[in-house]
Amino acid sequence: MAMIGRLLLSPAAATGHISSAARSRLAAARTPAILRSGVYYPISARLPPPESPAVVARAARRSFGDGGKGEGGGKGGGWWDSAEFWGRCGALAGWGMSGAAMYDALESSPELISLNMTGVLLVYSSLFARWAFVVRPQNLLLAGCHVANVCAQSNQLRRAVEYKRECGKDDEVADVLMKAGATVVAGVACLAFGPTLQGMIVNSNLGPISTLAAADAGPFTVHFWAPMSKWMISGASFLELDRPTDKISIAQYTALTLTGFFFTRYALLVTPVNYTLWK
Repeated sequence: MAMIGRLLLSPAAATGHISSAARSRLAAARTPAILRSGVYYPISARLPPPESPAVVARAARRSFGDGGKGEGGGKGGGWWDSAEFWGRCGALAGWGMSGAAMYDALESSPELISLNMTGVLLVYSSLFARWAFVVRPQNLLLAGCHVANVCAQSNQLRRAVEYKRECGKDDEVADVLMKAGATVVAGVACLAFGPTLQGMIVNSNLGPISTLAAADAGPFTVHFWAPMSKWMISGASFLELDRPTDKISIAQYTALTLTGFFFTRYALLVTPVNYTLWK
């Protein structure tokens, strides 16, 4: 305002002779301005033209329902970039896995139960229940479905062991129990000594090895081992390539296929990004 007063009271203004520079300063001073980050910017200089890329991109994002969030793309650009969407799909497929075990328990013979796959699914769902609880965004639906699957697979394991004993296959039962015991011992050892071992490796300055040990999704975290258990599912499937087709649970393998499909995308959208799960 002081500048406007000086311009209006100047001799040039009185005689009607105002230089072009003075006119520019007067026009700029009359332009409404806002205070942003401690600096005044004219509103006309602040707003992009309607056809600018920024406006077009913001409108496109809003059309996908994210309210214009996620500047610069990435997460928040609609269902394809939504961790919540893919996480819910994966959780629903996980419930299908639990449902398949319940269906087989009610409708199918114990002959269909694979001891290898059942044991793997117990480990897999135990790890994923923990992973779904600590990952961000937290996925309680996924955690719940894996807790249910642990219960369902435990019942299937019980049925399989009872059936094997009735058929006089005590050697197979002993082998399964030995593997289960070894798995439990290994899990307890990891929980007990894992943090100490991680600290030793990180503090040893071993270059990439120390970096890997300290990583958010490194081998000392559930972010690493939960996805790795999916490789166990693949391995158990390969071991059963010669299994008679009439002894394969279609419901179980359908659910496993769907979970693999959905988690391939979900793994790239959670924090930390989990390339082990993606693979």
